[in-house]
Amino acid sequence: QVQLVESGGGLVQTGGSLRLSCAASGRSWYAVGWFRQAPGTEREFVAAISWSGAYTYYTESVKGRFTISRDNAKNTVNLQMNRLKPEDTAVYYCASTTYGSSRSVQTHEYDYWGQGTQVTVSS
Repeated sequence: QVQLVESGGGLVQTGGSLRLSCAASGRSWYAVGWFRQAPGTEREFVAAISWSGAYTYYTESVKGRFTISRDNAKNTVNLQMNRLKPEDTAVYYCASTTYGSSRSVQTHEYDYWGQGTQVTVSS
């Protein structure tokens, strides 16, 4: 089992920044992804990072604005979000995949999920 806990969400104005963190405990974790879900929508892929941190992948709408990184010594994965837009408003979840990779973009590829953290971007 891997337990994941997200933090760092909040309310920010358009153009602002937030840094989300995902802390892991339990057994080893591998590739990690961030997803988000706005009310009335499906949970969608945002970004993912390989176990080593050498490989990352982003959905098109966040490229150049969001950066995913990890510190395996601290068992954390971060999502730095810059130039935020109202359409980034959602609950953000981190998830780990045992057999997937940084190219895993489907929710069913992930085994463990955090409880989510709310990000609200005001216009």
